[in-house]
Amino acid sequence: MTFLLTLSTSAHAADLRWDGTLYGYTAHSSLRADSLLNPANQIARLPQDSASAEARFNLKAEGDVLRLTARPILLAQDSQRRNEAYLSQWQLRLRASEAWSVSAGREVLNWGPAQFRSPSSPFYFDNGRSDPMRELSGVDALKLSWTPGIATTLSLARITGSGHVAQDQWRDSWLLKADQRGDDWAGGLALARTPGQGTFVGLHGQFTASDALLLYAEVASSSRSNALQSSSDATLSFSIAPSSARHTTTLLGAAYTFDNGQSLNTEWLHDDHGYRAAEESAYFARAAASPINAGLALGNVPPLLGRDYLHLVWQSNQMESGGYWRAMATHGYTDGSDELSGYTETALNGRVTGFVLGVLPLGGNRQEFSSLSRWSATAGLKVALP
Repeated sequence: MTFLLTLSTSAHAADLRWDGTLYGYTAHSSLRADSLLNPANQIARLPQDSASAEARFNLKAEGDVLRLTARPILLAQDSQRRNEAYLSQWQLRLRASEAWSVSAGREVLNWGPAQFRSPSSPFYFDNGRSDPMRELSGVDALKLSWTPGIATTLSLARITGSGHVAQDQWRDSWLLKADQRGDDWAGGLALARTPGQGTFVGLHGQFTASDALLLYAEVASSSRSNALQSSSDATLSFSIAPSSARHTTTLLGAAYTFDNGQSLNTEWLHDDHGYRAAEESAYFARAAASPINAGLALGNVPPLLGRDYLHLVWQSNQMESGGYWRAMATHGYTDGSDELSGYTETALNGRVTGFVLGVLPLGGNRQEFSSLSRWSATAGLKVALP
């Protein structure tokens, strides 16, 4: 379905296109009663059962000079009596010339093919790709871009806010992003400056070794704000550093596509921000000592507890129209914990698709992936619009 919209700054009509997806799903999580971070669910009070209705739309209007895009989200969730409508992304872009453009809006500043985490993004270390149901919301930015050719892009962005989320941690940040592409390779540099933190430096690159094999890597040097410090001596208290010491995070990955269109991603992540084995053990020991410590440990939990992870993703051919499946496995070397998860969807007719997502942590209450729940499952339907 297509409408015509006249943009006042353009002499020509612009196409307004839209599509959307309606979701209805239920979720159940089997929480650990013996959790050290959330004993008997008395601290986090996480919902064990929930039912949700959600609508995700994509809108686009584009003329010769202006382009407007938006992704409105409508969400109703019974477990937390949560009803909200927001723009997860939107952008108004002015093309000043063939090479220069200016934009304002809410944008997901994420890049690269990494599935587990994205070290080279200062805003989206957790890129959301481990959860096929997750909707990432962008940060608010004003951006100037220079694209002299199809191989080179340079942009400067002023981050004015963290989007619709409550914590506005990225306000008044600057991002300088440079990208270069060749016939079988691509790479980029990200430099970011956030008040109260040191300069973030991120690099990402990928190389198409053959028709079947893609190699990629990301590395970042950064400090983190409000970092929870966990000494290996469990008798010492937690402390929170306004800004942590500078550390390096590295991801190496490979994606292999089989003749039937299925693909396998293998990734290794090393994060020097994470705890060593003795520090992670002390983290759980302190949490077990008192509810105050448990609340502090849970409320200030780092993005990842450990230092080394292996992540595998095996998925079906994404070009198949009848259905899709994705199996994931993650192993944390620091504490030996594992997590298995799977997602599958099946087309019931031309517009309606059924889906199921399951997550199975393996380990005890002193291991990262299994510290809060024993398993979780989500099932529902989605309807394509229009």
